[in-house]
Amino acid sequence: MSAESRKVPVTILTGFLGAGKTTLLNRILRERHGERIAVIENEFGEAGVDNELLVVEQQEQIIEMNNGCICCTVRGDLVRILGDLRKRRELDPEAFDRVVIETTGLADPAPVAQTFFVEDDVASYYLLDAIVTVVDAKHAHAQLDDFHEAQEQVGFADRILLSKADLVGEEELAKLSDRLVRMNPRAPIKAAHFGDAPIAELLDIRGFSLDEILRIEPGFLGEDDHEHDDSVQSFVFSSSKPFDQDRLEEFFRKAVSEVGRDLMRYKGIVAFDGLDCRVIFQGIHMLMNSDLGPPWKPDEARASRLVFIGRKLPEAQIKADLAACLVA
Repeated sequence: MSAESRKVPVTILTGFLGAGKTTLLNRILRERHGERIAVIENEFGEAGVDNELLVVEQQEQIIEMNNGCICCTVRGDLVRILGDLRKRRELDPEAFDRVVIETTGLADPAPVAQTFFVEDDVASYYLLDAIVTVVDAKHAHAQLDDFHEAQEQVGFADRILLSKADLVGEEELAKLSDRLVRMNPRAPIKAAHFGDAPIAELLDIRGFSLDEILRIEPGFLGEDDHEHDDSVQSFVFSSSKPFDQDRLEEFFRKAVSEVGRDLMRYKGIVAFDGLDCRVIFQGIHMLMNSDLGPPWKPDEARASRLVFIGRKLPEAQIKADLAACLVA
């Protein structure tokens, strides 16, 4: 067995805010029942909810990183977590078989990928298998125009999955595909409706080529700086009181109409008065949906937590409006 084949494969799952990364990750976790997967979750902001949106079986373990962006301020934490996982696996070889890293939607994947080549302890134990990028077909053009991170996510991809392709016409989809091919001719492009993608084409594909990346970006191994747009902010609204359903739905209708263009991403777990199941809210700009989640356990605190990410959002007003939707 070669040294490379003994290494633990790592998949970096990236894509801009709201593209559908968590949906795809859920698909992976459901599909590969025979493998133990260690998932490293990174969210932009003070607190995350994605771990609550994942389908977690006994063979998976979720590690959250939400004290900063994985590509800059917490990259040292990534190295530490990978080191801790290595120690755990050396004590118990069956602890996990692979690692999936889901980056925040505002992450530049380059510094994350760089970790697997410039950190000796990481490089000796882990193999970067591929970078899989999810692209939101509905909002991709605007995101690629406005955000360097979205461009980097496409440029570094070994596989590109198009989500929400059903929301655009064939001509618009063709234009987007042409643009993505011009940006990255190496990566195959496929549609993925609600994360439905061939797992065999996403894992164990040995798609990441350092030589190819160095040809495109000769300074890849020396880059370690990355800054975010200061106008992008995130905040969390939490409450142990239940929401009134009608009032919260009216709040979202109003918020989408007034600041929808600046609402880059909003998501959360909500407890409604009189409802025994949690409700999962997810949205991006003007598009929003909600689904029933699992029922609250008898001894579980029925707490709501909503995360908002956007440009120059009226945080105080949004929090006040949300508080007005609570049942006393």
